[in-house]
Amino acid sequence: MMGKADLFFSDCKGKKIAVIGVGVSNTDVIRLFARKGLDVTLCERKSREQLGELAQELEGLGVKLSLGEGYLEKLSSFDIILRAPGVYYNKPELKAARDAGCVVTSEMELFFDLCPCKIYGVTGSDGKTTTTTLIAEMLKAEGKTVHLGGNIGRALLPLIESVQPEDRAVVELSSFQLISMRRSPDVAVITNVAPNHLDVHGTMEEYIDAKKNLILHQNAFSRTVLGADNEITNSFSPLVRGSCWHFSRRGELPFGAYADEAGELYVAYRGADGARQVQHLMHQSQIRIPGMHNVENYLAAISAVWGEVGVQTIRQVAQTFGGVEHRIEFVRELDGVKWYNDSIATSPTRTIAGLKSFDQKLIIIAGGYDKKIPFEPLVPYLLERVKALVLTGLTAPKIEAAVKADPGYSPELLPIYHAADLQEAVNICRRIARSGDIVSLSPACASFDCYPNFEVRGRKYKEMVQALV
Repeated sequence: MMGKADLFFSDCKGKKIAVIGVGVSNTDVIRLFARKGLDVTLCERKSREQLGELAQELEGLGVKLSLGEGYLEKLSSFDIILRAPGVYYNKPELKAARDAGCVVTSEMELFFDLCPCKIYGVTGSDGKTTTTTLIAEMLKAEGKTVHLGGNIGRALLPLIESVQPEDRAVVELSSFQLISMRRSPDVAVITNVAPNHLDVHGTMEEYIDAKKNLILHQNAFSRTVLGADNEITNSFSPLVRGSCWHFSRRGELPFGAYADEAGELYVAYRGADGARQVQHLMHQSQIRIPGMHNVENYLAAISAVWGEVGVQTIRQVAQTFGGVEHRIEFVRELDGVKWYNDSIATSPTRTIAGLKSFDQKLIIIAGGYDKKIPFEPLVPYLLERVKALVLTGLTAPKIEAAVKADPGYSPELLPIYHAADLQEAVNICRRIARSGDIVSLSPACASFDCYPNFEVRGRKYKEMVQALV
């Protein structure tokens, strides 16, 4: 008997498939389709020269190439179109293709359709990568075979034929992926919602509606986990179809993981007898990675896995997990100055969370691509928790203007420096930092003005810091 994946690939025979973009999500998908003998075309804005050896490799596999500025012109001639997450779902060319009867989908949508095992899905404006990773770590420590992917940097569709019903899939999902999804995970976690990606979505309403798609298509046997401390996320509670759990670091909840005023962590759940029960877990000081936002990430993960993961496993992961790269990542100490990489801080709220993770004022490097997010909410935290601000990138003037417009701003208390690029910003920090200081790359912005993504930016920063003498 053919499985769902086998039936899908069989049905695709004889159909023309377009895959838009060769990013993390799609390159391995293209290779998979080519191995299956499908008629697949890569549509990519980059030129053959920019693709380099990849263009030759794909053509060797029988993949056709549609490259350059007009790469989307003939989309309506295809039967199936897979868009990369970075290709906006409401782009006019995609809308025209849908109107022409083309199937427009994505790698993650197909994975959800074909996956035979339980799926944990995580989204949010902040904390989703760490929460996703924690869920995967807890499940693995409990002995499960875990397939971790999605927006976290790995396509899962190429693995679909190896996924077993008893496995677990744990996926991070961005608003760009969720905007077109019409299938929800078995366990859905929304950490929080704050202004983000408004340069693409245009309105906060569209951004929020995209996040809602994570839970709108769940059934009565599903679990939803919502951040009780975030007003927008908490407002989703009436939409929940299955069991509704929350997490909070502000006190007790009907169901879900929470912290009390003393920092003790608990989980409230429905026992075998149907009555509500409360289990003490640990003190928040036992969590290895720093910051109250990471306490929230643990509470979200615990609420997601409770019932599949035991208390001892939860404690073990808390005490041993060292964090995810680019998230308040310690780089080195030089002449008494500690350097951190928080390149994941692509929004003001993420930078605020990073600043709150330390008990002293920081020297921070900020600035980058403009996502049309206001910087005014960040300013009070800069004034309170930053001893020197080094700005670079396209948003440097906007951040400076927001800071200087605040009545509490004083150039003596918060000196502002400008750097032409990241290297100069690192050099400035090296010059002004003194023993006992902490320097952090915490941009509050995306990287697209200089780097393809926050990972590349973070790694370049670490190379620059390691090269300091």
